[in-house]
Amino acid sequence: MAHEFTTSYIEEALATLRQYKKMAEGAMSQVSDDQLFATLDAEMNSIAVIVKHMTGNMRSRFTDFLTTDGEKPDRNRDSEFTEPPATRQALLERWEEGWKIVFSAVEPLSDADLSRKITIRGELHSVMQAINRQVVHYAGHVGQIIFLAKHLAGTNWKSLTVPKNRSEDFNRRVLQGEATQR
Repeated sequence: MAHEFTTSYIEEALATLRQYKKMAEGAMSQVSDDQLFATLDAEMNSIAVIVKHMTGNMRSRFTDFLTTDGEKPDRNRDSEFTEPPATRQALLERWEEGWKIVFSAVEPLSDADLSRKITIRGELHSVMQAINRQVVHYAGHVGQIIFLAKHLAGTNWKSLTVPKNRSEDFNRRVLQGEATQR
């Protein structure tokens, strides 16, 4: 996923978070409004519910990131899995608000902040551990969003990375300097 060589953990974490955000948005753009709210079975979450959960987590973890526990007392995690916003527009507004909170918390940090101590659910974490925890969490949910969107889009699905059965062509173009990864 590296697009630019860096030895800065913060720069890499931000690039990774932005890549996951972009991939989820690419997946969500390929499904209809109704499909955002569709579930494959009674035990599954819809894309909209996953987004609602992610944004609830973002607000809780990254609001006052360095000074308050990452599990805010007003968070009701269970409610994140019910009644998502009713429209694509409302859902995407919530999505943008969540990511704004994340980036507003992480962008001002420097690598010198990585060893600072914060808490999540009363457990001590370094800033680096806390960011890693969230990158992994969001990556898992972005994978769910992509899986659901790909299933729902069916044959209309457009690859978010290297298209199926196109690896050799892509690799040739990379070696010739013609292609860049998204």
